[in-house]
Amino acid sequence: MILEAQRRAVVSYGVAMVRTGLTTGTSGNLSCCDQHRGRIAISPSGVPYDVLRPQDVVVVDLDGNVVDGLLKPSSEIGFHLTLYRHRSDVGGIVHTHSTYATTLACLQREIPPVHYLVGFAGAKVPVAPYATFGTAALARNVQQTLGAHYSAALLANHGLVAVGTDLPKAFGTAETIEFVARLYCQSLAIGDPVVLDDDEMKRVIAKFETYGKQDDRPQR
Repeated sequence: MILEAQRRAVVSYGVAMVRTGLTTGTSGNLSCCDQHRGRIAISPSGVPYDVLRPQDVVVVDLDGNVVDGLLKPSSEIGFHLTLYRHRSDVGGIVHTHSTYATTLACLQREIPPVHYLVGFAGAKVPVAPYATFGTAALARNVQQTLGAHYSAALLANHGLVAVGTDLPKAFGTAETIEFVARLYCQSLAIGDPVVLDDDEMKRVIAKFETYGKQDDRPQR
């Protein structure tokens, strides 16, 4: 089976999206890319994650042509393709309709650095302008908003998209930004959240470059 490991990852993280409350039903989508081969494994359109099988995951090339699979790829394949073509550092994409991030997206309100974990996305979480789902306009808005440096963005009146060097990292960013979105919503309900300044976020983002990386020293 072509891209078997990547297809299995899409199944696994699709189930995890539902289990962790990042999405419900068949909404949202996810993919991972083999940039060397120019192949993408992407979730199919309208299939519940709990019955999704690796062979149901669709493999396409960077132009969106189906290479393997019998089902129709996600309706949001456009922004997946656009991001992979413009960001060689991206190997995984997760699109969710998580409650708090989507609440802020419906307000078209970006997430400022109210907590240092915003650094998983960048100095903030920006908002991509609204466009109808599945359109070239949405793909363009997402790509332009993420640019070269952001790893997550809210989609106005829609949801959240997160990217990473692989699918686990993209999923982790989606989870983290949903947590920060909840903190921001709750803080706004109580008072005026205090925002970290630019210098602190530069320090945080620099530290995240080595976060979780172990050195070669023997462990005791």
